[in-house]
Amino acid sequence: MSNFDDVTHTLFGKTKDELGDVERFVLRHAKERRTLARNVNSEFDSTQSPGDRMSDRIARIGGSWGFITGFMAFLVFWAVLNTIILSREAFDPYPFIFLNLVLSMIAAIQAPIIMMSQNRQSAKDRLSASKDYEVNLKSEVELIALHHKIDTVLLREIAELRGDVARLHEQLVRARGNPEN
Repeated sequence: MSNFDDVTHTLFGKTKDELGDVERFVLRHAKERRTLARNVNSEFDSTQSPGDRMSDRIARIGGSWGFITGFMAFLVFWAVLNTIILSREAFDPYPFIFLNLVLSMIAAIQAPIIMMSQNRQSAKDRLSASKDYEVNLKSEVELIALHHKIDTVLLREIAELRGDVARLHEQLVRARGNPEN
């Protein structure tokens, strides 16, 4: 078994042939002492088209309390205008058929735009989770490697201490056996 197989078995409990792409990627970065963490948000945002950015802005506005409050005020204004102020010459009298048409058209356009934005957010979340997994895996690899280094140092020091104790013991035995010292 090669040194790399020993490392992969120690770290992942697998041979190098059983490692997945992510595990190989993480091991390569750990070996080269390169970082894995990156700004997923800016990376993802740089790939968006102008239409993607516009739909995200529309979804952000359409899903805000400011929009809901403003839209409710518009609906109240519409109803008051067409029932009280323009009671005889209302352009959209009760039951507000034109308003229903406008609202249906807005909903028909707004729903797919919000869905596109949500799909992009899901893709961004998956990318972020993938990067988090890689960083966490590398952290675990580095911690395990650090534990092994510490264990190796401790075992060497323990062996040296045992040797020192054995030498001291021999000197003590010799000193007791030779009453002149």
